[in-house]
Amino acid sequence: DGFLAILEKDAKERAKRRKRNEHLANALKEKGNDAFRKGDYVVAIQRYTEGLEKLKDKQELYTNRAQAYLKMHKYEKAIGDCEWALKCNEKCIKAYFLMGKAHLALKHYSESRQCYEKILQIDPQKESLIKDCMNEANLEEKRMKDEGRAMKEVQSGKLAALSIKELLQKLDRPDQNILYYTGGIRLLTGAVKDRTEQTLFRTNNGFSILKDNEIVRRGFCGERKNTAEVDLSVSLLFLWQAVCAGNEENQRLLLTHPDVNAQLPKLLSSGVSEIQKETLALISLYSENENGRRLLVRHQDLTKWLQILMTFVNSTDARASSAMNILSDLTEEERFKTQCRVTLSTDVLPLFAQLLTSAKLVNQAALAHCIGIMGNLCADVVIRMQMAECKECWQACLKLVDECFDVSTPKYQECLFAVLGLMMNLLLESNVIIQYFAVDISGRCMSLLRDKDGRIVTRAIGVLSRILPASSSAVEEVVKGGVVKKMIKFLKAGGQITSNYGIKTLSICTRTNRQAQEDLVKSDKRFSVLLKLLDSENEMIVGNAAFCLGQCLVVPGAATSLLNSNVVMILLKHAGGDATRTLVQENAAIALGKLCVAEPRHIFQLRKLNGLAILNSAMKYVHSI
Repeated sequence: DGFLAILEKDAKERAKRRKRNEHLANALKEKGNDAFRKGDYVVAIQRYTEGLEKLKDKQELYTNRAQAYLKMHKYEKAIGDCEWALKCNEKCIKAYFLMGKAHLALKHYSESRQCYEKILQIDPQKESLIKDCMNEANLEEKRMKDEGRAMKEVQSGKLAALSIKELLQKLDRPDQNILYYTGGIRLLTGAVKDRTEQTLFRTNNGFSILKDNEIVRRGFCGERKNTAEVDLSVSLLFLWQAVCAGNEENQRLLLTHPDVNAQLPKLLSSGVSEIQKETLALISLYSENENGRRLLVRHQDLTKWLQILMTFVNSTDARASSAMNILSDLTEEERFKTQCRVTLSTDVLPLFAQLLTSAKLVNQAALAHCIGIMGNLCADVVIRMQMAECKECWQACLKLVDECFDVSTPKYQECLFAVLGLMMNLLLESNVIIQYFAVDISGRCMSLLRDKDGRIVTRAIGVLSRILPASSSAVEEVVKGGVVKKMIKFLKAGGQITSNYGIKTLSICTRTNRQAQEDLVKSDKRFSVLLKLLDSENEMIVGNAAFCLGQCLVVPGAATSLLNSNVVMILLKHAGGDATRTLVQENAAIALGKLCVAEPRHIFQLRKLNGLAILNSAMKYVHSI
């Protein structure tokens, strides 16, 4: 008993001592963090070390000290601390992250990637971060290999390699005529033929042309220029394309150069077609690949780029398609969409509405692409909401639709097809503006149902299926215009997309409109179309077909016309089925209940199929209607 008491006393004393040391270690950690924030890494390391003297198994002190060592370029020590942190906690993500950075700085590329892979194993949610880290390691390894090969070319005395350095030295001469620099830059551009020359341009400080030479720097700015300055600017843009094509490190260095960063949007807006054309070509090198796009969204303020690039829809030459291709690429980046929100309502939408209303006058191929891009941007809820609330935008869309009846060229048809897609996306929203335009929009869509282009017809039906829920007046107008008969016609011949939109349109019309219910009974003899749709593999189509059928059974004689059909078996199958969408079961059960209420003779068939239990469960839906 005495021995156990001694052990218990010793354990209590150790616990008390650890608690006191933990308190001291935490205080020292905070002091170290404060020094780190101030950039005093020597003091930070001292405090973290003192904390570890108090508590040797405190993981945070190791990782914090490793971070400070990284700042001081003491990479081996940083790795050592990360290894100690992992002994404290084998799943410490911060330790693996910092160790990966330290190995990368030491050019241990394989070890760096292994650290990042470990993080992904611990937390798959870190995939985006790890993708960036792996990419950084891969690019750094590629950069070092490129520079090693380039150095060998120079050492072997190859003329092509030596000419890069020689040409750069000539361009470094101050106070020469502007034509001298333009000619030199064109010669240099011609000398850059492959990755080796690109690398030598970088290692010989080629990007300093802008910083060190006032004449060259002035020629590259986006301000109004004389002919010689335009030639110089275009020559520089050719050079940047040559040195950056397929070279990620050169792309990074160019885009992070202060002058280039500031001047790109100004060059795009310069009004000089040659400069704009080559600026677009340069930006395309970035936008065409993921690494380049990420450089753009990180290092450029893109808030005005949507507006600037959209302006090129007015161009009749290749600038229009180049600008639209860049925009299309940029929309893949979430950060670009976020930046687009800033000036959307004030700058972008007024310009977009103007382009739509001038559809006959602008580059229609580019306009169709532009409309499609705006439709894709609607995937961003904030952007979609702003667009859907823009009255001028809806008016412009309607004007474009109106003009299609006067202009039937293939390019204009593409604009019409694109604008209908945009309208479908905007109609995912619901607001008073949409309600205000509902009758006009549905009326235009009814007119488009006569179009010879099946794609236009399908999208017009799609717009109808989304606009009609916004307005009972719109429903009344389209029913008067014979929408039910038209939908039945399309449903007889249409593919799955058309059928999906068409049956949705009918379900909206028959929900509350008696005339629509009666029209459907007349147009779809013995419900042959609806019965066919009930056999579809598409649950949305089945659910809406069952709903339409249930709504139309209030029409006298409708239920009786189905007596010799297999409707009971079909509805029973869906009502008792295991569809993913519960509305399929519910709508089928309601239709089955209404069928038996309207025409009791269907109960005999139901009894034969042992379906009374399902009917009983369906009755609660029937009475709740």
